[in-house]
Amino acid sequence: QASRLVELPYSSFDDDDDGNVAEQDSEVWNPDPPKPSPFSHCVRYLAFLWNLLFLLLGLLILAVGVWGLLAKNPLPGGERGVPLGSDPMLLFVLVGLGASTVSLTGCLGAVRASPCLLRFFLGALLVFGGLEVLGGLLLLLARRRLRDALRDLLLLCLLRYQEDPDLQFLVDEVQRSLQCCGLESYRDWESNPYFNCSSPGAQACGVPASCCQDPLQNGSVPNLQCGFGGLGLGLAAAGAVLYVGGCEAALAMWLRGQAGAIATGAIALVLLEAVGALLALRVLGDV
Repeated sequence: QASRLVELPYSSFDDDDDGNVAEQDSEVWNPDPPKPSPFSHCVRYLAFLWNLLFLLLGLLILAVGVWGLLAKNPLPGGERGVPLGSDPMLLFVLVGLGASTVSLTGCLGAVRASPCLLRFFLGALLVFGGLEVLGGLLLLLARRRLRDALRDLLLLCLLRYQEDPDLQFLVDEVQRSLQCCGLESYRDWESNPYFNCSSPGAQACGVPASCCQDPLQNGSVPNLQCGFGGLGLGLAAAGAVLYVGGCEAALAMWLRGQAGAIATGAIALVLLEAVGALLALRVLGDV
């Protein structure tokens, strides 16, 4: 009798003519997964293309950095003229590696609809956004210290002008475009061991060609020796052939003039990161 009492409920379900109860029970426990809408597919493709664009940009920056490092030390056993930790090309490598890694995670997360990859991508964007906001606050709150750091950087560039091709290119471009020479004046180049008047080399008591007002000979050929002997000239004589003003004040004035463009670029970068985050959130919600 006990066994019959236990079997009665199950037999009553089995005796259902149409099987409606069994079908309803299977629908409750095995629901069909919702199909993604066309809008969800569109958002996923947009997220993939957005991250693919930044992936290519990050790989390009990484390639430039690696090329710059290898160009200074082409042989595996060769000696480096510049320590790796202070090489400016290392910054390109780190930025390119970080951007390409995060963008690749976003691409795979959008294609595979992986919640883990999408959460990692969102977390990385949040970290980058926080660092950008922190950097902006430091620019506003520590302007005097940053000015001193910029001065020290310019002085270091003057001292290592011949030792690092990247710094040499940067110094020449700054002096040529801003029409300046040295840190405070053209006489600051005397602190460089190659341009010092006591140096035994041919560049002794001279300045780089980028300090010359007319660095071209016969109107077309660059004259790399136009600055030779410039430190031995007086202020009036030097002012006729050289830029005698320093680059510290000129660079500070240029940065103040470009403040609007720099702020616009920073805001555009934050907006692009926000668009990527919104697309990733939408894909993560559909998943």
